[in-house]
Amino acid sequence: MGLQLDWSFYNWDLLQNFVLKGLGFSLTLTLIATLGGVLFGTLLALMRLSGRRWLAMPATVYVNGMRSIPLVMVILWFFLLVPLLIGRPIGAELSAVITFVAFEAAYFSEIMRAGIQSIPRGQVQAGLALGMSYGQNMRLVVLPQALRNMLPVLLTQTIILFQDTSLVYAIGAYDMLKGFEVAGKNFGRPIEAYLAAAVLYFAICYALSAGVKRLHRKIAIVR
Repeated sequence: MGLQLDWSFYNWDLLQNFVLKGLGFSLTLTLIATLGGVLFGTLLALMRLSGRRWLAMPATVYVNGMRSIPLVMVILWFFLLVPLLIGRPIGAELSAVITFVAFEAAYFSEIMRAGIQSIPRGQVQAGLALGMSYGQNMRLVVLPQALRNMLPVLLTQTIILFQDTSLVYAIGAYDMLKGFEVAGKNFGRPIEAYLAAAVLYFAICYALSAGVKRLHRKIAIVR
């Protein structure tokens, strides 16, 4: 017997009542995790490049540790252990935000570190020769150029981050995938629901990837 889909399942009510709320959280989580991850990741990268062992060592341990653990495990740890430490629950959505910022910072840190190291050493020395401090040199000379070099990679990591937001289902957060799952259960159409989720994830990520490729070509032309 062939697979028969109920095409009437795909309608505006599905999006309005189930999917848009979850999509909103997925996009919000992606945005917050990207901004927080870049800021925290930049700090970690600067610590590792500082040349001071007491700064570089803990940053290295943190980055390598986070990159060695599956994200879903980190999500579960934060969701289950943090309430025990603080003595009260924090909710699935807030737990997901904290987890993603902490986890993605390790990956953004490596991107930032590579970008900073891509800047010719002569520019750093020139800034120091002009009397700039280490912080001024990084803020005014190195980081603006490094961010331009890293932008396509940062955006690609953000797309991966958006895909990873589907893992918050493990703690019951209402993301886009959860919206489709709830709709599938309510209408008894799980196959149609998961198929629609796959198509929407593909459409969003493909469009974003195409945008990143165009941006990369423009940056290459400017160079």
